[in-house]
Amino acid sequence: MGKSEIFVRPFRSRNTERARELRNSATPMERKLWRYLARSQLGAKFSRQIEIEPYFADFLCRSRKLIVELDGFSHDARIKYDAARDAFLRDAGFSILRFTNEAVRTNVEGVVKAIAEELRK
Repeated sequence: MGKSEIFVRPFRSRNTERARELRNSATPMERKLWRYLARSQLGAKFSRQIEIEPYFADFLCRSRKLIVELDGFSHDARIKYDAARDAFLRDAGFSILRFTNEAVRTNVEGVVKAIAEELRK
């Protein structure tokens, strides 16, 4: 089974409990960005903390196969992990946009504009 088949495989039980935990413990910056992504405000539906075996995406637009990730202070300690994760997800056909929490805190409009531009591609 190829990596892209992992995401679309039917009848696989999802780890909804873990996804719910992640949504309930969202960082303030995740909550801030979600206010702009929720309810298809950018013309595309996003979901939060969606499992893409074996990872969870902060925000996922399934129709465009676009993942949006927010990186906090822990990202610096996880550079190799995140690089392997991104490679796996790209091999599965996803595009990934990464933003720092600081970018969302100080320039959420710019972050949202970048996401909207990516959706228009």
